[in-house]
Amino acid sequence: MPRLEGLRLERARASKQYRDGTFHNTSGAGPGLQGGSPLSVLGEFFFGSRARAPQGPLPVESPLAGWARPSSSGLRITWLGHSTLLLELDGLRVLTDPVFGERASPVSFAGAKRFHPVPARIAELPRLDAVLLSHDHYDHLCATSLRELARLEVPVITSLGVGARLEALGFAPERITELDWWEEHVLPGGALSFTATPAQHFSGRSLTDRNQTLWSSWVIASERRRLFFSGDTGLTEEFAAIHQRFGTFDVVMLEIGAWHPAWGSIHLGPQNALRAFELLGGGSLLPIHWGTFDLALHPWDEPAETLLRLAQPAGARVLTPLLGRPLEPALQEAPTPWWRAVYGKYDAGRSVMRASSSSS
Repeated sequence: MPRLEGLRLERARASKQYRDGTFHNTSGAGPGLQGGSPLSVLGEFFFGSRARAPQGPLPVESPLAGWARPSSSGLRITWLGHSTLLLELDGLRVLTDPVFGERASPVSFAGAKRFHPVPARIAELPRLDAVLLSHDHYDHLCATSLRELARLEVPVITSLGVGARLEALGFAPERITELDWWEEHVLPGGALSFTATPAQHFSGRSLTDRNQTLWSSWVIASERRRLFFSGDTGLTEEFAAIHQRFGTFDVVMLEIGAWHPAWGSIHLGPQNALRAFELLGGGSLLPIHWGTFDLALHPWDEPAETLLRLAQPAGARVLTPLLGRPLEPALQEAPTPWWRAVYGKYDAGRSVMRASSSSS
């Protein structure tokens, strides 16, 4: 990776999370396997569930017509897959963890391949006010996507150290803002702010750069709205501190997929997502980080089904937007289990695109 040097290295060394040349979680948790043995995990990989990818096309909708209309409530969210969302807050637009490539992988010919087409291309996006990049893993930082966004000269807000990667991908230094936990950046004009908040995860894009950059969750706030975006994280009591500092959120976007007990300290999964949701003060929960790539050992739709099953008795309000369909949380009454359309158990309605079957 590009080296941390100069002011970037000075800022890293000043971070409470940085010591001995790398960043660390507050709890000390790392990405090592927990419980059981690597052999048991390998056994699950080779002989476990064969439903890790959908056996039919996923319903996907083009958001272009919806984006052309103004939001009636002032808050609209379009889930484009995995952790990529277009957030529209009071007329401002933020794109999170943009992954528009075919694979979440360092190479174009191998690695996790997406289950569905991207609902809209980067060239079709409305004008962006900012890109928010939580950390540098391949399923969050897609090099081809970031190169294309760099040409649009859109500002990007990210975690400490990640700017070195962005400069290598074509972003001008003045377009990059890197934050340590609890630091805030306000866009020119003061209409939108970003605060990097604690997460329990790790970073790196090769065998030699583990934890050379920071990872974060995020608070995005306009004058009337406040959102929480988890990035990647395990369960941490620091979520309670985030709630104490910022209050209740209009929407809490939490990862639920790519989870396994063996790496339960650095990914939430559905059960811990509900616990994190509680620590963050509740509100409306929009699950992310599922339904696009095969990055774990569970059936592809298990995170969503488990979340709905657990959320009902807990009284949690869950939002499950169809891929590509713009959603106004204030107007959504109940979760829509659109993924069941793969099994003929749900009518996804006015879908206009269909993904190719991943089993072909």
